Amino acid sequence: MATATAQALRVMKVAGNSRSVEEARARVFDFFKLACRSLPAVMDIYNLDDVVNKSQLRSAISSQIRKNSHITNAKVIDMLLFKGMEELGNIVEHHKQRHHIIGQYILGKDGTLHDSSPKDPSTSDFLKNFYSGNYF
Repeated sequence: MATATAQALRVMKVAGNSRSVEEARARVFDFFKLACRSLPAVMDIYNLDDVVNKSQLRSAISSQIRKNSHITNAKVIDMLLFKGMEELGNIVEHHKQRHHIIGQYILGKDGTLHDSSPKDPSTSDFLKNFYSGNYF
């Protein structure tokens, strides 16, 4: 039994080529809106309410999109948009397991929670003591 979001993903297909960078970016915004609309279904499918809330997942999606904001080639943007649509389709159609979602979008590669605030390593007393030691 398919959810309404999965049915909407089947209808929305990525067009082959954008005519301009502006058109490609508009498609990225449409993709972001679709991804945000699918978050309640994703939260229910993977039972993520105890781990994360919707705003944190929305921030994870936007950070993935912002990571490629420097790209100015419309064909590359279209290719990345295609990959994003495939990933969203796999998530909504439950082709991934819960720990995949948690590992990719909630936890960092080192196993810690994503934190958008910048860290200043010089403020840690432990690191100051470590760096001042004779370990080098």
